[in-house]
Amino acid sequence: MTEDRPKKALRTTGLFRTKSVEQSMKDTDEPDTKLRKDLTSWDLTVFGVAVVIGAGIFTLTARTAGNVAGPSVSLAFLLAAVACGLAALCYAEFASTVPVAGSAYTFSYATFGEFVAWIIGWDLILEFALASSVVAKGWSLYLGEVIGSASPIVKIGSLDFDWGALVIVLIITVLLVSGTKLSSRVSLVVTAIKVAVVLLVVVVGAFYIKSENYSPYIPPSQGGSTAEGIHQSLLSFVTGAGSSTFGWYGLLAAASLVFFAFIGFDVVATTAEETRNPQKALPRGILGSLAIVTVLYVAVTLVLTGMVNYTELAGDDSTLATAFALNGLDWAKNVISFGALAGLTTVVMVLMLGQTRVLFAMSRDGLVPHSLARTGSRGTPVRITLLVGGVVSVLAAFFPIGTLEEMVNIGTLFAFVLVSIGVVVLRRTRPDLPRGFKVPLMPLIPILAVASCVWLMVNLSVETWIRFVVWMAIGVVIYFAYSRKNADKTIRAREAANERDSK
Repeated sequence: MTEDRPKKALRTTGLFRTKSVEQSMKDTDEPDTKLRKDLTSWDLTVFGVAVVIGAGIFTLTARTAGNVAGPSVSLAFLLAAVACGLAALCYAEFASTVPVAGSAYTFSYATFGEFVAWIIGWDLILEFALASSVVAKGWSLYLGEVIGSASPIVKIGSLDFDWGALVIVLIITVLLVSGTKLSSRVSLVVTAIKVAVVLLVVVVGAFYIKSENYSPYIPPSQGGSTAEGIHQSLLSFVTGAGSSTFGWYGLLAAASLVFFAFIGFDVVATTAEETRNPQKALPRGILGSLAIVTVLYVAVTLVLTGMVNYTELAGDDSTLATAFALNGLDWAKNVISFGALAGLTTVVMVLMLGQTRVLFAMSRDGLVPHSLARTGSRGTPVRITLLVGGVVSVLAAFFPIGTLEEMVNIGTLFAFVLVSIGVVVLRRTRPDLPRGFKVPLMPLIPILAVASCVWLMVNLSVETWIRFVVWMAIGVVIYFAYSRKNADKTIRAREAANERDSK
């Protein structure tokens, strides 16, 4: 039976037909859709740190402390890090076992089948595209501060044209088309700059810490229109608490919010196919980047909430630089603004990279047009990169996109849940597969990963859940109207090729 498996593209039929691991690996050798293997474990760690140290550390920390959790935001980061760490172990095993582009999408196709894989792919499209656009607009705002202008926005008729956001997206698109290795080198330089800025924040800010600012560590719960009705967390809505501002419900809601700051190691998994020695490099890149940023985040939040009282960070315009400005350290505020500009650059880069690799995997399977999967002379998916760059640039330049951290979070957590379950399923169905890394304490770790991710999901707002369900419903319609039929054609062509190869 085992000898026949490599010849089978599918393990079943219908909605839950799975794509075998062997077939996924075989697809990576097709000349027209082959990605170049240029990345090392160091490159992957840089990518992970690059995307994680960005919007979260420069803006989300202050806003969450001032509006949701108070000084306990540091504990919220630890809770989010634990959930991420458990899921990261599952990602590391999957990525070292199935080193193919697509991350959670590819893993789901190998374990749960085509329909679930499509749902996850559709989910990741939303996550990466919107996150890239939002971060690009954040980059533009910091550009305005650096060049001394209110914001790089000009009027074109009745439209607001954000040329700053457009510029950064176009630059990143060119870098990604030029090659992943070049992107990694640029990312390394910029990441070094922003890590230096973060360390400066910790060292300088430590001299201005006042112990009284940590009290109360968990502020008493408060009501407010921003945390009631559909704006409150699903957990507080179901339990009748009515508010998720401060208190224990605020702490839990904060953990779900700051989870946005940790997304990045899942993007590392999307580059599996372009990695040398993926069995060793992927686990090191995923777990290494997560460990580094966890230490930095906790240090920054402790300094931030120690420098100023959390009430002074309330509002939507608070940033990491706010605490330094309130202490009269304008020079540090300017340095932080420059670091944020560098930081957000690499965030946009890695988010767009993740988006292109997920779409690449989906197009190779026929769930989106197969012609998009062709790679250029530099071994990158040029058509998909240009398509993603075009869409993200339009969204960032012309649309007033608000804060969408929660929408990105629920999609990421949903993917984490399926990956954590999938690693258990693949252990049982394919124990024969070589695994460069194995999750310890199986199945306890995956079970804890699922439980922690679901817990964070129910602490997201009711409004976020409604939007998520609507987006998923649209994806289901597209799947049955187009993707399923187009995938059938791709599968038949693949099976015919396998039959020819076996003769």
